[in-house]
Amino acid sequence: MDKKVEHYDVIIIGGGAAGLTAGIYCGRARLNTLLIEKSLMGGLATYTSEIENYPGFPDGTDGHELMDLFHRQAKKFGVKFKGTAVQSVDFSGEEKIVETFRNRFVAKAVILTTGGKPRLTGALNEDIFLYDKGISFCATCDAAANTDKTVMVVGSGDSAIEEGIFLTKFATKVIVSVMHDEGIMDCNEIAKAAAMSNPKMEFIWNSTVHAYEGKERLETVVLKNTKTQELIPTPVDSCFLFIGYLPNTELFKDKIALTPRGNILVNDRMETNVAGVFAAGDVCEKFLKQVATAVGDGAIAGYSCEKYLAEGEVYEEQILNHGKPSLVYLYNGADATSRSYLQLMEAFGAKQPNIRVTCVDTYKSDGLARRLGAKDLPAIYYLEENKIKHFSQDISSSTLENIIQ
Repeated sequence: MDKKVEHYDVIIIGGGAAGLTAGIYCGRARLNTLLIEKSLMGGLATYTSEIENYPGFPDGTDGHELMDLFHRQAKKFGVKFKGTAVQSVDFSGEEKIVETFRNRFVAKAVILTTGGKPRLTGALNEDIFLYDKGISFCATCDAAANTDKTVMVVGSGDSAIEEGIFLTKFATKVIVSVMHDEGIMDCNEIAKAAAMSNPKMEFIWNSTVHAYEGKERLETVVLKNTKTQELIPTPVDSCFLFIGYLPNTELFKDKIALTPRGNILVNDRMETNVAGVFAAGDVCEKFLKQVATAVGDGAIAGYSCEKYLAEGEVYEEQILNHGKPSLVYLYNGADATSRSYLQLMEAFGAKQPNIRVTCVDTYKSDGLARRLGAKDLPAIYYLEENKIKHFSQDISSSTLENIIQ
Protein backbone atom coordinates (compact mmCIF):
# COMPACT_ATOMS: atom_id res chain seq x y z
CA MET A 1 0.00 0.00 0.00
CA ASP A 2 1.37 3.39 -1.01
CA LYS A 3 1.37 5.74 1.95
CA LYS A 4 0.05 9.24 1.70
CA VAL A 5 2.89 11.76 2.12
CA GLU A 6 2.30 14.97 4.07
CA HIS A 7 4.80 17.76 4.75
CA TYR A 8 4.99 19.90 7.90
CA ASP A 9 7.36 22.31 9.57
CA VAL A 10 7.15 20.45 12.89
CA ILE A 11 5.87 17.05 13.98
CA ILE A 12 5.18 16.46 17.68
CA ILE A 13 4.93 12.83 18.78
CA GLY A 14 2.88 12.57 21.97
CA GLY A 15 -0.12 14.55 23.17
CA GLY A 16 0.47 14.99 26.89
CA ALA A 17 1.09 18.28 28.72
CA ALA A 18 4.55 18.71 27.18
CA GLY A 19 3.41 17.92 23.64
CA LEU A 20 0.36 20.17 23.78
CA THR A 21 2.42 23.03 25.21
CA ALA A 22 5.03 22.61 22.47
CA GLY A 23 2.17 22.62 19.98
CA ILE A 24 0.84 25.89 21.41
CA TYR A 25 4.24 27.54 21.00
CA CYS A 26 4.82 26.18 17.50
CA GLY A 27 1.31 27.00 16.37
CA ARG A 28 1.51 30.52 17.74
CA ALA A 29 4.80 30.95 15.83
CA ARG A 30 2.76 30.11 12.71
CA LEU A 31 4.62 26.89 12.04
CA ASN A 32 2.72 24.19 10.16
CA THR A 33 2.47 21.76 13.08
CA LEU A 34 1.19 18.19 13.37
CA LEU A 35 0.70 16.46 16.72
CA ILE A 36 0.35 12.66 16.74
CA GLU A 37 -1.16 10.90 19.76
CA LYS A 38 -1.95 7.19 19.66
CA SER A 39 -4.34 7.04 22.61
CA LEU A 40 -5.78 9.68 24.93
CA MET A 41 -5.12 13.35 24.23
CA GLY A 42 -3.68 14.87 27.37
CA GLY A 43 -1.66 11.82 28.34
CA LEU A 44 -1.36 10.50 31.87
CA ALA A 45 -2.44 13.81 33.40
CA THR A 46 -5.99 13.04 32.29
CA TYR A 47 -6.05 10.15 34.78
CA THR A 48 -5.39 12.44 37.74
CA SER A 49 -8.56 13.33 39.57
CA GLU A 50 -7.22 16.36 41.37
CA ILE A 51 -4.25 18.60 40.61
CA GLU A 52 -3.61 21.12 43.37
CA ASN A 53 -0.08 22.31 42.59
CA TYR A 54 -0.55 23.64 39.06
CA PRO A 55 -0.29 27.47 39.15
CA GLY A 56 -3.40 29.49 38.43
CA PHE A 57 -5.89 27.11 40.04
CA PRO A 58 -6.11 28.02 43.75
CA ASP A 59 -8.97 25.57 44.25
CA GLY A 60 -7.27 22.80 42.29
CA THR A 61 -8.33 21.36 38.96
CA ASP A 62 -9.24 18.06 37.36
CA GLY A 63 -6.51 16.62 35.12
CA HIS A 64 -8.89 15.82 32.28
CA GLU A 65 -10.36 19.32 32.31
CA LEU A 66 -6.90 20.92 32.40
CA MET A 67 -5.66 18.88 29.45
CA ASP A 68 -8.83 19.71 27.53
CA LEU A 69 -7.95 23.39 27.92
CA PHE A 70 -4.45 22.69 26.59
CA HIS A 71 -5.94 20.82 23.62
CA ARG A 72 -8.38 23.59 22.78
CA GLN A 73 -5.65 26.22 22.97
CA ALA A 74 -3.38 24.26 20.62
CA LYS A 75 -6.25 23.86 18.15
CA LYS A 76 -6.89 27.60 18.36
CA PHE A 77 -3.36 28.21 17.04
CA GLY A 78 -3.85 25.87 14.09
CA VAL A 79 -2.14 22.72 15.33
CA LYS A 80 -3.36 19.65 13.41
CA PHE A 81 -3.99 16.37 15.23
CA LYS A 82 -3.79 12.72 14.21
CA GLY A 83 -5.01 9.92 16.46
CA THR A 84 -2.76 7.06 15.39
CA ALA A 85 0.36 5.15 16.43
CA VAL A 86 3.79 5.92 15.02
CA GLN A 87 5.40 2.84 13.50
CA SER A 88 8.86 4.14 12.65
CA VAL A 89 11.02 7.24 12.56
CA ASP A 90 14.06 8.31 10.54
CA PHE A 91 16.07 11.24 11.85
CA SER A 92 19.19 10.64 9.73
CA GLY A 93 18.55 13.32 7.11
CA GLU A 94 17.82 17.03 7.19
CA GLU A 95 14.17 16.13 6.67
CA LYS A 96 12.79 14.00 9.49
CA ILE A 97 10.42 11.16 8.58
CA VAL A 98 7.64 9.82 10.81
CA GLU A 99 5.58 6.89 9.53
CA THR A 100 2.23 5.55 10.63
CA PHE A 101 0.18 2.73 9.13
CA ARG A 102 -1.32 4.93 6.42
CA ASN A 103 0.89 8.02 6.27
CA ARG A 104 4.44 9.15 5.76
CA PHE A 105 4.92 12.50 7.45
CA VAL A 106 7.94 14.64 6.57
CA ALA A 107 9.09 17.62 8.65
CA LYS A 108 12.02 19.94 9.15
CA ALA A 109 11.97 19.28 12.90
CA VAL A 110 10.49 16.81 15.39
CA ILE A 111 9.61 17.16 19.08
CA LEU A 112 9.39 13.92 21.08
CA THR A 113 6.93 14.03 23.98
CA THR A 114 5.96 10.37 24.24
CA GLY A 115 5.94 10.23 28.05
CA GLY A 116 5.93 6.84 29.74
CA LYS A 117 3.79 3.85 30.62
CA PRO A 118 2.90 2.43 34.02
CA ARG A 119 5.52 0.22 35.65
CA LEU A 120 4.28 -3.24 36.61
CA THR A 121 5.23 -5.17 39.73
CA GLY A 122 6.26 -8.33 37.87
CA ALA A 123 4.37 -10.44 40.40
CA LEU A 124 2.85 -13.83 39.66
CA ASN A 125 -0.34 -13.82 37.52
CA GLU A 126 -0.12 -10.05 36.96
CA ASP A 127 -0.84 -10.32 33.24
CA ILE A 128 -4.08 -12.21 33.92
CA PHE A 129 -5.70 -9.43 35.94
CA LEU A 130 -4.57 -6.26 34.14
CA TYR A 131 -7.04 -3.46 33.51
CA ASP A 132 -10.67 -4.67 33.51
CA LYS A 133 -9.86 -7.81 35.54
CA GLY A 134 -8.90 -5.94 38.69
CA ILE A 135 -5.51 -4.26 38.27
CA SER A 136 -5.84 -0.59 37.41
CA PHE A 137 -3.60 2.44 36.91
CA CYS A 138 -6.33 5.09 36.99
CA ALA A 139 -8.23 5.96 40.14
CA THR A 140 -10.28 8.57 38.28
CA CYS A 141 -11.45 5.97 35.78
CA ASP A 142 -12.26 3.16 38.22
CA ALA A 143 -13.02 4.78 41.58
CA ALA A 144 -16.80 4.84 41.13
CA ALA A 145 -16.81 1.15 40.21
CA ASN A 146 -15.25 0.43 43.60
CA THR A 147 -17.89 2.19 45.69
CA ASP A 148 -18.25 0.49 49.10
CA LYS A 149 -15.46 -1.96 48.23
CA THR A 150 -11.96 -2.71 49.48
CA VAL A 151 -9.09 -1.69 47.24
CA MET A 152 -5.33 -1.78 47.43
CA VAL A 153 -2.85 0.89 46.34
CA VAL A 154 0.72 -0.20 45.63
CA GLY A 155 3.30 2.57 46.04
CA SER A 156 3.97 5.54 48.33
CA GLY A 157 4.89 8.36 45.96
CA ASP A 158 2.81 11.49 45.37
CA SER A 159 0.56 9.82 42.79
CA ALA A 160 -0.01 6.71 44.92
CA ILE A 161 -0.95 8.56 48.09
CA GLU A 162 -2.98 11.33 46.43
CA GLU A 163 -4.93 8.81 44.36
CA GLY A 164 -5.36 6.64 47.44
CA ILE A 165 -6.92 9.58 49.28
CA PHE A 166 -9.22 10.15 46.31
CA LEU A 167 -10.28 6.50 46.39
CA THR A 168 -11.44 6.87 50.00
CA LYS A 169 -14.31 9.01 48.67
CA PHE A 170 -15.74 5.82 47.13
CA ALA A 171 -14.19 2.71 48.70
CA THR A 172 -14.88 1.47 52.21
CA LYS A 173 -11.20 0.73 52.80
CA VAL A 174 -7.98 1.62 50.95
CA ILE A 175 -5.04 -0.64 51.83
CA VAL A 176 -1.64 0.81 50.90
CA SER A 177 1.33 -1.48 50.32
CA VAL A 178 4.54 0.39 51.20
CA MET A 179 7.96 -1.16 50.74
CA HIS A 180 9.58 1.04 53.41
CA ASP A 181 9.64 0.87 57.20
CA GLU A 182 6.64 2.19 59.10
CA GLY A 183 6.11 5.92 58.65
CA ILE A 184 8.46 6.26 55.67
CA MET A 185 6.92 7.24 52.32
CA ASP A 186 8.14 8.72 49.05
CA CYS A 187 5.38 11.35 48.83
CA ASN A 188 5.39 14.94 50.03
CA GLU A 189 4.77 15.58 53.72
CA ILE A 190 1.33 17.18 53.22
CA ALA A 191 0.01 14.14 51.37
CA LYS A 192 1.61 11.83 53.91
CA ALA A 193 -0.06 13.58 56.84
CA ALA A 194 -3.45 13.54 55.10
CA ALA A 195 -3.16 9.83 54.35
CA MET A 196 -1.99 8.83 57.83
CA SER A 197 -4.92 10.66 59.40
CA ASN A 198 -7.50 9.24 56.98
CA PRO A 199 -9.58 6.61 58.84
CA LYS A 200 -10.29 4.72 55.62
CA MET A 201 -6.60 4.18 54.83
CA GLU A 202 -4.63 1.23 56.17
CA PHE A 203 -0.90 0.64 55.61
CA ILE A 204 1.04 -2.58 55.27
CA TRP A 205 4.70 -1.63 55.73
CA ASN A 206 7.79 -3.44 54.41
CA SER A 207 5.71 -5.15 51.75
CA THR A 208 5.85 -5.88 48.03
CA VAL A 209 3.45 -7.74 45.76
CA HIS A 210 4.23 -11.45 45.47
CA ALA A 211 1.20 -12.67 43.49
CA TYR A 212 -2.32 -11.91 42.32
CA GLU A 213 -5.07 -14.50 42.82
CA GLY A 214 -8.67 -14.89 41.76
CA LYS A 215 -10.99 -16.71 39.39
CA GLU A 216 -12.47 -14.52 36.68
CA ARG A 217 -11.45 -11.33 38.50
CA LEU A 218 -8.86 -10.35 41.05
CA GLU A 219 -9.83 -11.44 44.54
CA THR A 220 -6.60 -11.47 46.54
CA VAL A 221 -3.27 -9.70 46.45
CA VAL A 222 -0.56 -11.76 48.14
CA LEU A 223 2.00 -9.43 49.69
CA LYS A 224 5.43 -10.45 50.92
CA ASN A 225 7.13 -8.93 53.95
CA THR A 226 10.53 -7.75 52.72
CA LYS A 227 12.18 -8.53 56.07
CA THR A 228 10.61 -11.80 57.19
CA GLN A 229 9.56 -13.11 53.72
CA GLU A 230 6.14 -13.88 55.25
CA LEU A 231 3.32 -14.06 52.67
CA ILE A 232 0.30 -11.91 53.48
CA PRO A 233 -2.88 -12.84 51.51
CA THR A 234 -5.01 -9.67 51.36
CA PRO A 235 -8.57 -9.87 49.98
CA VAL A 236 -9.40 -6.89 47.74
CA ASP A 237 -11.81 -6.01 44.96
CA SER A 238 -9.27 -4.02 42.93
CA CYS A 239 -5.57 -3.13 43.02
CA PHE A 240 -4.19 0.21 41.83
CA LEU A 241 -0.51 0.38 40.84
CA PHE A 242 1.34 3.67 41.21
CA ILE A 243 4.99 2.64 41.19
CA GLY A 244 6.36 4.80 38.41
CA TYR A 245 6.53 4.80 34.67
CA LEU A 246 8.84 3.53 31.96
CA PRO A 247 9.75 5.95 29.16
CA ASN A 248 8.14 5.31 25.77
CA THR A 249 11.35 5.35 23.77
CA GLU A 250 11.37 1.98 22.01
CA LEU A 251 11.02 3.72 18.63
CA PHE A 252 14.03 5.91 19.28
CA LYS A 253 16.67 3.33 20.18
CA ASP A 254 19.75 3.80 17.99
CA LYS A 255 18.17 7.01 16.64
CA ILE A 256 19.06 9.42 19.45
CA ALA A 257 21.04 9.29 22.69
CA LEU A 258 19.25 7.59 25.59
CA THR A 259 20.17 6.97 29.21
CA PRO A 260 20.67 3.40 30.47
CA ARG A 261 17.08 3.57 31.75
CA GLY A 262 15.82 4.59 28.32
CA ASN A 263 15.11 8.27 28.93
CA ILE A 264 16.03 10.80 26.26
CA LEU A 265 19.09 12.94 26.95
CA VAL A 266 18.54 16.65 26.28
CA ASN A 267 20.31 19.90 27.08
CA ASP A 268 18.71 22.96 28.64
CA ARG A 269 17.20 23.86 25.25
CA MET A 270 15.51 20.46 25.00
CA GLU A 271 17.81 19.56 22.11
CA THR A 272 18.80 15.92 21.62
CA ASN A 273 22.11 14.89 20.12
CA VAL A 274 20.50 15.00 16.64
CA ALA A 275 20.03 18.40 15.00
CA GLY A 276 16.37 19.20 14.51
CA VAL A 277 15.14 16.65 17.06
CA PHE A 278 13.91 17.94 20.41
CA ALA A 279 12.31 16.20 23.39
CA ALA A 280 10.25 17.34 26.37
CA GLY A 281 8.35 16.06 29.37
CA ASP A 282 8.54 12.79 31.26
CA VAL A 283 10.25 10.97 28.40
CA CYS A 284 13.40 12.95 29.24
CA GLU A 285 15.93 12.36 31.98
CA LYS A 286 14.81 14.87 34.61
CA PHE A 287 14.60 15.44 38.35
CA LEU A 288 10.89 16.18 38.73
CA LYS A 289 8.06 14.73 36.63
CA GLN A 290 4.98 16.91 37.06
CA VAL A 291 2.48 18.69 34.79
CA ALA A 292 4.13 22.02 35.63
CA THR A 293 7.60 20.81 34.65
CA ALA A 294 6.25 19.15 31.49
CA VAL A 295 4.71 22.48 30.50
CA GLY A 296 8.06 24.21 31.04
CA ASP A 297 9.84 21.59 28.96
CA GLY A 298 7.25 21.87 26.19
CA ALA A 299 7.54 25.65 26.10
CA ILE A 300 11.32 25.46 25.78
CA ALA A 301 11.12 22.74 23.12
CA GLY A 302 8.58 24.70 21.08
CA TYR A 303 10.59 27.91 21.31
CA SER A 304 13.87 26.14 20.53
CA CYS A 305 12.28 24.43 17.55
CA GLU A 306 11.01 27.75 16.17
CA LYS A 307 14.50 29.26 16.60
CA TYR A 308 16.10 26.26 14.94
CA LEU A 309 13.88 26.56 11.88
CA ALA A 310 14.23 30.34 11.65
CA GLU A 311 18.02 30.13 11.95
CA GLY A 312 18.03 27.33 9.40
CA GLU A 313 16.43 29.64 6.85
CA VAL A 314 18.97 32.36 7.61
CA TYR A 315 21.80 29.86 7.34
CA GLU A 316 20.64 28.51 3.99
CA GLU A 317 19.59 31.80 2.38
CA GLN A 318 22.07 34.31 3.77
CA ILE A 319 25.12 32.54 5.16
CA LEU A 320 25.47 29.81 2.52
CA ASN A 321 24.07 32.31 -0.01
CA HIS A 322 23.41 29.58 -2.59
CA GLY A 323 27.15 28.96 -2.92
CA LYS A 324 28.00 32.59 -3.70
CA PRO A 325 30.60 34.55 -1.66
CA SER A 326 29.42 35.25 1.87
CA LEU A 327 31.02 37.02 4.83
CA VAL A 328 29.62 36.36 8.31
CA TYR A 329 30.43 38.48 11.35
CA LEU A 330 29.57 36.75 14.63
CA TYR A 331 29.42 38.98 17.70
CA ASN A 332 27.85 39.36 21.11
CA GLY A 333 25.62 42.42 21.14
CA ALA A 334 26.23 42.92 24.85
CA ASP A 335 29.93 43.56 24.18
CA ALA A 336 30.70 47.19 23.24
CA THR A 337 33.92 46.30 21.42
CA SER A 338 32.15 43.73 19.26
CA ARG A 339 29.43 46.27 18.41
CA SER A 340 32.05 48.81 17.35
CA TYR A 341 33.02 46.63 14.36
CA LEU A 342 29.54 46.78 12.83
CA GLN A 343 30.37 49.97 10.93
CA LEU A 344 33.47 48.27 9.51
CA MET A 345 31.32 45.40 8.23
CA GLU A 346 28.80 47.81 6.73
CA ALA A 347 31.56 49.70 4.90
CA PHE A 348 33.07 46.45 3.63
CA GLY A 349 29.70 45.34 2.27
CA ALA A 350 29.28 48.65 0.45
CA LYS A 351 32.69 48.26 -1.21
CA GLN A 352 32.18 44.60 -2.11
CA PRO A 353 28.64 44.26 -3.53
CA ASN A 354 29.40 40.74 -4.81
CA ILE A 355 29.98 39.49 -1.28
CA ARG A 356 26.94 39.10 0.97
CA VAL A 357 27.69 40.41 4.44
CA THR A 358 25.64 39.03 7.36
CA CYS A 359 26.08 40.24 10.94
CA VAL A 360 24.83 37.78 13.56
CA ASP A 361 24.24 38.82 17.17
CA THR A 362 24.62 35.71 19.33
CA TYR A 363 23.47 37.36 22.57
CA LYS A 364 20.05 35.68 22.61
CA SER A 365 20.79 32.63 20.48
CA ASP A 366 24.05 31.05 19.40
CA GLY A 367 22.45 28.60 16.97
CA LEU A 368 24.06 30.07 13.85
CA ALA A 369 27.42 30.29 15.59
CA ARG A 370 27.16 26.60 16.49
CA ARG A 371 26.31 25.70 12.89
CA LEU A 372 29.55 27.36 11.84
CA GLY A 373 31.50 25.70 14.65
CA ALA A 374 32.38 29.01 16.31
CA LYS A 375 33.67 28.85 19.87
CA ASP A 376 35.20 32.27 20.55
CA LEU A 377 33.75 35.62 19.53
CA PRO A 378 33.90 37.98 17.78
CA ALA A 379 34.87 36.15 14.62
CA ILE A 380 34.70 36.46 10.84
CA TYR A 381 33.85 33.57 8.51
CA TYR A 382 34.18 33.77 4.75
CA LEU A 383 32.37 31.15 2.64
CA GLU A 384 32.37 30.20 -1.02
CA GLU A 385 30.53 27.28 -2.61
CA ASN A 386 28.97 26.49 0.79
CA LYS A 387 32.39 25.93 2.36
CA ILE A 388 34.35 27.94 4.93
CA LYS A 389 37.38 29.38 3.13
CA HIS A 390 38.64 31.76 5.77
CA PHE A 391 38.25 32.26 9.51
CA SER A 392 39.69 34.96 11.73
CA GLN A 393 39.24 36.55 15.11
CA ASP A 394 41.31 39.54 14.05
CA ILE A 395 38.58 42.00 13.19
CA SER A 396 40.29 44.64 11.07
CA SER A 397 40.34 46.26 7.62
CA SER A 398 43.49 44.34 6.71
CA THR A 399 41.83 41.01 7.56
CA LEU A 400 38.89 41.87 5.35
CA GLU A 401 41.18 42.91 2.50
CA ASN A 402 43.15 39.66 2.75
CA ILE A 403 39.93 37.68 2.41
CA ILE A 404 39.19 38.99 -1.08
CA GLN A 405 42.74 38.68 -2.39
